[in-house]
Amino acid sequence: MKRVWAPWRMKYILAKTQKGCIFCQRVKKGKEKEYLLLYKNKYSLVIMNRFPYTCGHLLVAPNRHTANLDDLATREINDLFLTLRKSVALLNKAMKPHGYNIGMNLGRIAGAGIEDHLHLHIVPRWKGDTNFMPIVADSMVISESLDGTYDRLVSFFKNLKEMRRCK
Repeated sequence: MKRVWAPWRMKYILAKTQKGCIFCQRVKKGKEKEYLLLYKNKYSLVIMNRFPYTCGHLLVAPNRHTANLDDLATREINDLFLTLRKSVALLNKAMKPHGYNIGMNLGRIAGAGIEDHLHLHIVPRWKGDTNFMPIVADSMVISESLDGTYDRLVSFFKNLKEMRRCK
């Protein structure tokens, strides 16, 4: 039997047992790089996924803690999707992906890893970014460190306030 060691996965496994909401904790604490917080405004925030599928995997969430879309006011929904749209535009500039997977998993049965605070996933994709590793070794190869990706993206997100208006 072949083994692929992935000791960094223990951090993910242990994180599943932590108390509190990762989005709300990141909103309150103000340690941007430590919490991978790229952007926050009155209604929404953008953080990097600590356990990404690919480089630049972002999570866009409302600041208000809710699992239910119906709980969000129209202004919160509008801001959430404007933030999503602008995040994609910034990823285009910063990372130049060839496409995206964008989605929301509502409820545990739908695959939500964090089911109490709704959020959108933005997963940049590049031609040829999939390989045999997930199939034969149940492992993913991420080509850049989280710190490196954060440093690459944070300067782009500083300009997000200037991009708020719809074109």
